[in-house]
Amino acid sequence: MAAPLLEKLSESLGSPEPAVRLILSVLIGYPCALVYRRFLFHQPVTVLHLFHTLSGLALAAFNFGSQIYHSAVCVLVQFLMLRLMGRTVTAVLSSFIFQMVYLLAGYYFTATEEYDIKWTMPHCVLTLKLIGLSFDYYDGGKEPSQLNAEQQRAALPTVPSLLEVCGFSYFYGGFLVGPQFTLRSYQSLVAGQLTDSPGKPPNSVMPAMQRFGLGLLCLTIYAIFSPHLSDSYFLTDEYGAQPFWYRCVFIMLWAKVILYKYVSCWVIAEGVCILSGLGYNGVDENGNHRWDACANMKVWLFETTPLFTGTISSFNINTNAWVARHVFKRLKFLGNKILSQVATLLFLAIWHGLHSGYIICFSMEFIIVNVEKQVQALVKDSPVLTKLANSPFYPLIYVVQQLFHWLFMGYPLVPFCLFTYDKWLKVYSSIYFCGHLFFFTAFMVLPYLRKALVPKREKKQD
Repeated sequence: MAAPLLEKLSESLGSPEPAVRLILSVLIGYPCALVYRRFLFHQPVTVLHLFHTLSGLALAAFNFGSQIYHSAVCVLVQFLMLRLMGRTVTAVLSSFIFQMVYLLAGYYFTATEEYDIKWTMPHCVLTLKLIGLSFDYYDGGKEPSQLNAEQQRAALPTVPSLLEVCGFSYFYGGFLVGPQFTLRSYQSLVAGQLTDSPGKPPNSVMPAMQRFGLGLLCLTIYAIFSPHLSDSYFLTDEYGAQPFWYRCVFIMLWAKVILYKYVSCWVIAEGVCILSGLGYNGVDENGNHRWDACANMKVWLFETTPLFTGTISSFNINTNAWVARHVFKRLKFLGNKILSQVATLLFLAIWHGLHSGYIICFSMEFIIVNVEKQVQALVKDSPVLTKLANSPFYPLIYVVQQLFHWLFMGYPLVPFCLFTYDKWLKVYSSIYFCGHLFFFTAFMVLPYLRKALVPKREKKQD
């Protein structure tokens, strides 16, 4: 009965059935959170682990059928590693290798040239969660003085039970699309500690509904405009016959719309986490309760920042924080920040998938971010440019900068969304590799601009 209904719903919405199943599953998180608040908040933690495990498994089965065994195998293997290998570097490395190899094998055997919603999509979220679990358990065996503040908050003093790991892994608010959170946060949730009213469910209905409403707005924008700005248009003769400026503007508009697909899912999922209490983040300096512990998007910053670094810091926040904590900062032994940054972006590219487009996307991100940082340093150190940035002309400068930002934000997304080299190469050729030419030229020219615009007494070491 459910299958025909879903088929009709997907036809009426003009969306593939897997996409409809996914968004319905994210929305089902809200009644799950309400059940937890109303009936289970005061129940023993074992009951809560069972509820989170069974509800998450049900959502996984609804979306991927019998393929849920992939996640079950990885959760079980991770638990056995924690129990049998203990707090050792070997356990961390074994976890990292096993989980990543399993994920990459999944990518390899299920790969197509299109974006498909299949079991590997939630599994990439689970992979980070389980690798992070091994790091946090390893950190729990160290002295607090050996850990930074983030590691101290996440470190596990004792080995978790299998049921606890399952509840953490399949929690309905984060299993399908994220966000990332630690086992310590999950333990605080089931212990009833993530609330602004001790001993009672959190007063988080309104904050959750605000994120829900914002997520639906983003989803509506995507649903309305995405049919007119599709990926497939890039590969048509019609697109290739358009003027250069049109092809560039299309990329800019396409990028703005395509990102709402991710924004809407993350913001709606964040609302589920807030409703359950997992999003509780203590109080701010003014004594106001914060609900942003699971925020994966800073939507206002995302929409208004004219900086590429601003977009990155506002987008997929928890995943970026996970990578910074478990990859970038743990590569400190390399003794080179740039090398650590390259290795981190390489990890992110591989984690996303095996297509060449991911490598191109993250390599462009590396170039763009480093050029932008050099430009910011130049503006700061040059009296002429500082004066211009603080002049009445700044609103005009902001508009131009924002258009430039949106254009070249879309440029790396082309290979990210088109995947294979024959597709993204065709699009990049049609716009004459303008992004590569611009940023590589800027990288070469900036040192000379610095010499010309920065007085010698104010020059600083980069």
